[in-house]
Amino acid sequence: MKGEEIPYKMLSQDAFSQWLGIEILDCEIGRCKLGMTIRKDMLNSMNKAHGGISYSLADTAFGFAANTHGKYAVSIETSINHIEALDEGDYLVAESVIEKVNNKLGFNVIEVKRGDELIALFKGVVYRTQKDWEE
Repeated sequence: MKGEEIPYKMLSQDAFSQWLGIEILDCEIGRCKLGMTIRKDMLNSMNKAHGGISYSLADTAFGFAANTHGKYAVSIETSINHIEALDEGDYLVAESVIEKVNNKLGFNVIEVKRGDELIALFKGVVYRTQKDWEE
């Protein structure tokens, strides 16, 4: 299966990312860009988006980009820095770029933005299995 097609297959099988309303904006080998809009049912008790929402968008971009090399890749470590609070109606874009990949590990940095404003920075490490993605 072509690497840039894998995120579309992943999204079609990912009920949570579909619930979030995630859309694939652009994808190529080693890079994936996703978007979504913050909804009312994603807000916390302070009427701001729950931190798990931006984390989930970044984590999905991370997973999609990591799998574009054609092997099943699974997260082994992630972290996020929340920089700005998010409101209902905000449109977020997360772009994952693989910084380094070898036979077993991949290292990604994901920027989450609202327009041109950086609102979160996510970093992750994936373990690359030997299992190939199939159509």
